[in-house]
Amino acid sequence: MRWNRKAGSVALTICSALETTRRYPLGFYPQIATMGVHSNSRMNDRRYRLIQTLLLILIAPLLLAPSTRAQQQQQPPSSPPSAQQTPKTQAATADQEKKKKQSDLEKETGTVNDRIFEVMPNYGTVESALELPPISSGQKFRLATAGVTDYFTYPFIGFLAALDQANDSPKSWGQGWGAYGKRYGASYADNGIGTYMTTAIFPSLLHEDPRYYQMKKGGFSHRAYYSLNRLFVARTDSGHSRFNYSEIIGNATAAGISNIYHAPEDRTLSRNLGTWGMLIMWDGVSNEMKEFWPDIRRKVFHKTSP
Repeated sequence: MRWNRKAGSVALTICSALETTRRYPLGFYPQIATMGVHSNSRMNDRRYRLIQTLLLILIAPLLLAPSTRAQQQQQPPSSPPSAQQTPKTQAATADQEKKKKQSDLEKETGTVNDRIFEVMPNYGTVESALELPPISSGQKFRLATAGVTDYFTYPFIGFLAALDQANDSPKSWGQGWGAYGKRYGASYADNGIGTYMTTAIFPSLLHEDPRYYQMKKGGFSHRAYYSLNRLFVARTDSGHSRFNYSEIIGNATAAGISNIYHAPEDRTLSRNLGTWGMLIMWDGVSNEMKEFWPDIRRKVFHKTSP
């Protein structure tokens, strides 16, 4: 440890002066010094020693500061703080943090489950890529399962069942908790079977990509049209575009299967067409929300990334 020589000499000089004053309190006037001044010598000794101790404590930082500065000068310059990072470095750091938060399914499929309004599921959405490697049939089934079993699905289905209960549809099921349970089960089955048909089963059979690729650029009307257009235009596993058989035929198949568990009076063509149209409508609403949620997140919630 290196001492500051100037500060040390000053401290020693002051301490020596205090010691001299302690020993010879009024040395310049010896005739006055004999008038009982030394009667309080013990008290003076304590006072001066206390002053010396306090003085050394106050001067200690001055004595040690130069050595600390020297050590700081010898140390290599540290990396600049995050606030001074370049935009590229900040983007790379943000990407790393985003990857840490992603689930295994998101990493494997290149999607981001950036929950809409922080609660609604957003599985199968691609935010920042125009092309991705095709996903396997297993991954397509995992995407469908994630959507069907998401925690938001259960209260959403409960809301749909409550609407049917309020409309007394179908009438043969009546009212009460038992009837509500039937309606809940039917709505859950409609949603689940439709999801598996359009996200897993038909995309696997027809080699179609069930992921939604955000456009993110362009005017509102153009992007809104693009979102609805994805109901009829699909991307194949090879990256080409064609008619979306998985969406149209998959939901039609789900509507046909629903005749097994719906009430007898609902096993009609009109009810089947209504269920088919309802499933496609909800998929269209989902596409619109997936497309414009990043804008809402940025402008309303002031968040630039998930």
